[in-house]
Amino acid sequence: MVDGCIKIKFVITTYKNIALIYNPFAGRLQRRPERLQEAVAALQRAGHGVNLFPTKAPGSAGQQALEAIADGADLILACGGDGTINEVAGGVIGTPVPFAILPGGTANVLSMETGQGSNMAKTAAGLSSLVPKRISVGRLQMNGQPDRHFLMMLGAGLDAKVVAAVRPAVKRKLGKVAYWIAGLMQTGKTLEESYVTTPTGEHKASFILVSRIRNYGGDLEIARNVTLLDDDFEVVLFEGTNSLRYLPYFAGVITKQHRHVPGVKILRTAQLDLKPVHGKQMLVQADGELMGAVPARIEIVPAAITLLLPQHYVQRHS
Repeated sequence: MVDGCIKIKFVITTYKNIALIYNPFAGRLQRRPERLQEAVAALQRAGHGVNLFPTKAPGSAGQQALEAIADGADLILACGGDGTINEVAGGVIGTPVPFAILPGGTANVLSMETGQGSNMAKTAAGLSSLVPKRISVGRLQMNGQPDRHFLMMLGAGLDAKVVAAVRPAVKRKLGKVAYWIAGLMQTGKTLEESYVTTPTGEHKASFILVSRIRNYGGDLEIARNVTLLDDDFEVVLFEGTNSLRYLPYFAGVITKQHRHVPGVKILRTAQLDLKPVHGKQMLVQADGELMGAVPARIEIVPAAITLLLPQHYVQRHS
């Protein structure tokens, strides 16, 4: 340590058997399929050995990651949108094999969060210098469903309603703008609420953000004081069933002053439970994929996966 800063030794790592699991229908790959080959070429120039595995069907990527690990992969590299990254990571969680990402989706939230950017070939070229860090992840438990994990964030209520309202054809054509359109469609509507119970108390909210990252959707910072290296969540609660209340909430988020807006609460916790108010259905999404409806339990799984991160990200948050 020098002058209070943690110094990380610069190490170049070469992987001989990368399993690159990619979604051929991801936004950036659909628009320019050659991006994938440019990224593979960058990996090979750096001395890495790469095998390509397109996802077979929705929900298949986690099992493909497990199979690649069983066949001797020394790195699982996921390329696609946030949903694809979530699926692939699900197969790696609990194993010692490291995990890394290539930004192939619409928002590329995790890549933007860590400072890797949205250029796929540039990200691939920098793979050798990334630092392996064992990090915690979130786990979602819902009645009658297998447990699901998430790397980045979970949203319940308004956020998940927006995800549900996005039309795939519009998303392919307009990218992130499709989410803004879906959000505007909620104006004037009555919102469902959920009870939010943590070890320190109970609250009620119509939008619950349970986050491991600062970056929301690639454009905004809602959970502003959490990092992937933490062992808990930052939870941001927005109260009220009238969607017009979200106008001052949104203004607060834009100006980074939402913690001072009446009706907003910010918590830190490693566990919370969601229960519907008056039995009304509240949707839940994790890493951009719809998961179902509350009731639900969300908790931290410590040291669950080895994620390759840029050295500057690790230094800044250690």
